[in-house]
Amino acid sequence: MHLKYESQLREPLVNGDKNYHQVTEDICRPIEVRPTKLWYIGFFISVALLLFGVYSVYREVTYGIGQWNLNRTVGWGWDITNFVWWIGIGHAGTLISAILLLFRQGWRTGVNRAAEAMTIFAVICAGQFPLWHMGRVWMAFFVFPYPNTRGPLWINFNSPLLWDVFAISTYFTVSLLFWYTGLLPDFGTIRDRAKTKLRKKLYGIVSFGWSGSTKHWQRHESLALVLAGLSTPLVLSVHTIVSFDFATSVVPGWHTTIFPPYFVAGAIFSGFAMVQSLMVILRKVFNLQDYITLGHIEAMNKVIVLTGSIVGCAYLTELFMGWYSQNKYEQYAFFYTRANLFSPYGWSYWGMMTCNVISPQIFWFRKLRRNLYVTFFMSVVVNIGMWFERFVIIVTSLFRDYLPSSWPVYYSPTIFEMGFYLGSFGLFFTCFFLFAKYFPVIAIAEIKHVLKTSGENYKEKVGDIEKEPVEEFAHQYAH
Repeated sequence: MHLKYESQLREPLVNGDKNYHQVTEDICRPIEVRPTKLWYIGFFISVALLLFGVYSVYREVTYGIGQWNLNRTVGWGWDITNFVWWIGIGHAGTLISAILLLFRQGWRTGVNRAAEAMTIFAVICAGQFPLWHMGRVWMAFFVFPYPNTRGPLWINFNSPLLWDVFAISTYFTVSLLFWYTGLLPDFGTIRDRAKTKLRKKLYGIVSFGWSGSTKHWQRHESLALVLAGLSTPLVLSVHTIVSFDFATSVVPGWHTTIFPPYFVAGAIFSGFAMVQSLMVILRKVFNLQDYITLGHIEAMNKVIVLTGSIVGCAYLTELFMGWYSQNKYEQYAFFYTRANLFSPYGWSYWGMMTCNVISPQIFWFRKLRRNLYVTFFMSVVVNIGMWFERFVIIVTSLFRDYLPSSWPVYYSPTIFEMGFYLGSFGLFFTCFFLFAKYFPVIAIAEIKHVLKTSGENYKEKVGDIEKEPVEEFAHQYAH
């Protein structure tokens, strides 16, 4: 009798002696009890940051974009740096869910729900920056492609900035549908467990009448595969198109064909790092160590060291092409402005290289890949490094152009640019705290799906059954 579905050498995806009821109890408990003090502290800090961001935006809208420290050459500063950074953060969620679902990777089940939510919130944060960067935001409808009577004023469909709008809005829509579709069975479970009429009513509305029937499950799984198939090319296309904002220009340091794969690898790199930060905290605060295991953490750290190495190759390729092209403007951008430690922005380039290329190499060691403190610290370091990367690409390429007469002394952000960025963190974490309190942070149905094949207790039983014939044969052979 062959009961095994996967190799016994692989560690279990669910630890402990769990059954279906215990899985439901463990994952629903944070939703059904009062939030802890830590939750309230984190939530109120996030709301305070959000309010500071709202005030910063109010200043920019009321008094103009002069509230930011943009100048003659640096027309894109912290705002677009943060836009590209948040878009990168939003990549890992759909990658973990969609691509790993299509490849039938069981380890996605413990982390995919929170990663999908992270994608939604990160894209919402990213969308704010280009909008407010327009300055006269009340004129935003000018950029919409609709018939108008303003004469020759029309949308430039050749502009990658317009491609951004279509790619990111499509990505957001599909990711939102994919995330919400996965929540339906779990909303039905919470609805059926609800103790009050209000909770039963609200979760009943958001579950769309989910009954758990065979027909519902068939449609649910079919829709999940369709959305995963749509999401997969979008994961690759969105940051590719964001890279075209730079690569289609003639600015030294931007005009390069390596940007699309380099941006995609960097986005996955930073996205996985943010997932790690959130997962390490969630598993501790909500006591979910049996579902977000060290195996999940290690698998994501392997992706981080892979994508970090790809990004490192891209950095070296840029330097090589700067030298090989013999273009003095490219060489100035790379070898004087960036790689020169004593240039005005040399600190940001070497900070980027240290955080993104050198430090992730410690994950070649299994002991460090499975260390939670090292993982959390490295996830923060990687995201700092990826912010440096976007800052280096944008600011160091712009702050000195072809005319020395227009070189500014230095570009540094104002308090309101910083406030806008901190406000985006406030928006992200406010949304994430509310999600963690009222939504199941782990997909209950998907954990139950892998429980009988990858649960620790089940794998031990299967291992014992498969050992019996071997031991019996050895006993007979010995006699």
